[in-house]
Amino acid sequence: MRSRTRRAALLAACALPLSLALSNGTAEARTPYVKPFMGWSSWSVESSSRDGYGTHWLNEGNIKNAADALSSKLSSAGYKNLNIDAGWNFDYDWNFHTDANGIPDADKERFPSGMASLSDYVHSKGLKLGLYGAAGLEQEVYNKNAPILGTDCHVQDIAVKPLTATNKWGGNWKIDYSNPCAQEYIDSIVARYAAWGVDFIKIDGVTKDNVEDIKAWSTAIDHSGRKMWLSASAWPVDLEAADGLKPYANGVRVDTDVECYCETTSSWTSSVDDRWSDLPKWLDKLDAPHYLADLDSMPINNNTGSGLQDGIDDTERQSVMTFWSMASSPLYVGGDIYFLDDTAKKILTNPEVIAVDQAAVLPKQVHDGDTQVWTKTVGGDTYLAVYNMGSEATDISVNFTDLGLHGPQRLRDVVARENLGSFKRSWTASSVPAHGSRLIKIS
Repeated sequence: MRSRTRRAALLAACALPLSLALSNGTAEARTPYVKPFMGWSSWSVESSSRDGYGTHWLNEGNIKNAADALSSKLSSAGYKNLNIDAGWNFDYDWNFHTDANGIPDADKERFPSGMASLSDYVHSKGLKLGLYGAAGLEQEVYNKNAPILGTDCHVQDIAVKPLTATNKWGGNWKIDYSNPCAQEYIDSIVARYAAWGVDFIKIDGVTKDNVEDIKAWSTAIDHSGRKMWLSASAWPVDLEAADGLKPYANGVRVDTDVECYCETTSSWTSSVDDRWSDLPKWLDKLDAPHYLADLDSMPINNNTGSGLQDGIDDTERQSVMTFWSMASSPLYVGGDIYFLDDTAKKILTNPEVIAVDQAAVLPKQVHDGDTQVWTKTVGGDTYLAVYNMGSEATDISVNFTDLGLHGPQRLRDVVARENLGSFKRSWTASSVPAHGSRLIKIS
């Protein structure tokens, strides 16, 4: 997210004993995953200025409705994560909630049944629950100077002195992780997550100065005994932090927010198209399947006229799905999923496109500019994606030797799910519309 709307952070309780937290003196590696997650995130709805949406939309009833819709419409295709973004532990005036130990709590007006009950509901739908936090120590927690569970320390003991602002928007205080109580505090948060049944943690505002925060969260996940995806996020995360984060985060946000912070979810030029030029900077920093690029939520949800609109057309929506899948980015939908339209559902649930994503293999950019060519190899097959980033329809030709291929090749249109036949030396995608794409399997 951007700094225009300050987000919340942590939560927890029941800290582990200090002896366990310090058992080896170093952070364990991140929880292993073999493919990117799929699901839905609340932030696109929360960020919209359309009537009926915005941060006030976030409440128990709407999240349960989102869980119902995700479960009934997309979960059978693999979309399982329901990730609640900023605001779950803030009241409607954006005041932060903590318990007596400085552990963030769900706002009782937004979530009167509490997070444990909501988690049970989400899991009853066959889904997984994700929650949001921010890098650093919340200033409200520092001001309370609460005792840290399982220690003789108080929260003010773990802040760097003199107080130093940290994270992307400078909203929190930097934590002194040389103090063992700092890890105990993060452990207590993640222990509460585990008790609630949380499956995903997003830590936002991550800069090169917050690598130690992600390391601490990764360690706390290991100590909790529960498998959780850890996402290092910002708009984007500093590229300089990439190597430091690699041992600890499962995914890293490599670009700005996809949202336009307007009456639609997004627009092509507000930031969607930035990903084609920004992802290449990160490719040699990633480590599939363990450390993947997170391209943010996909504005593929609703263009019907009712409810929150995507702000991009069907051609652009397909290009988003193709590019995210070629990148093996997590596939999570933004927008009000209650209004999911038929075309969006068709795009999102194409099993052959999903398989390209779930292979968890990084792509290679062969040609950049207005007519881009990307490729990646999965098993014995090569996947080819071409994109027209220009403003007019155009043909895009690809020589097989540029892909490292020789001799005749059999081609299949992955989106249309149609065999195209055999081609000797090259193939041309004819009349690719502006902002359009083609995704081809070569075998």
